[in-house]
Amino acid sequence: MKKEIVSFELTTFESLEALSDEDKNLMLKAVEARENAYAPYSSFLVGAAVLMADGMVVIGSNQENASYPSGLCAERVAVFQAGALYPNGTIKAIAISATSKNYTVSTPAAPCGNCRQSISEYEVRQQKAIPILMMGAKGIVLKCGAVGDLLPLAFNNSFLK
Repeated sequence: MKKEIVSFELTTFESLEALSDEDKNLMLKAVEARENAYAPYSSFLVGAAVLMADGMVVIGSNQENASYPSGLCAERVAVFQAGALYPNGTIKAIAISATSKNYTVSTPAAPCGNCRQSISEYEVRQQKAIPILMMGAKGIVLKCGAVGDLLPLAFNNSFLK
C-alpha cells in the first residue's frame, strides 16, 4: 500500500483592494453580476466573471428554478456563455462572489462540484490552468492557481477513449 498527500497552494488576500488591478476588476464584474441573480428560493446570490485571454469578460449569475435542480449556478452560466460566444477562446481566469438576502456572506464560497467539473472540462480542453478567485460579499479573497486544484483526480475525456 502507498499513501499520498494531495495538496495545493491557496493565496489569501485580506481584501479586494489587495488584488492586482486585473483581478480586482474581474471580481468587481462578478460582484456586479451577482446583482442579477435569480434566487427567490435560496436567497443566495452568486455572480461569476470569466476573463478571456483576449481581455473580454463574460458574466453569469445563478438562476434558480422551483424544480430543483433545474437551475444553474453562476459559474456554469458564465463558463457556458463564454464557450458559446468564444468557442475557440481561452479562459484566463474566473472570479466568483456570493452573498445572501438574509445575511452578509463574509467567507468566500467555492464552486460546487458540478461547476468544478464543468470548469475542469475547459481547463483540459485548453490545456491551460484556469485560476479561480473567490469572495463573499466582503472580507478576504481566496485565489487558487487552477480548478484542477479544487478537483483533484477529475474525470475527463481521457477516460472516454
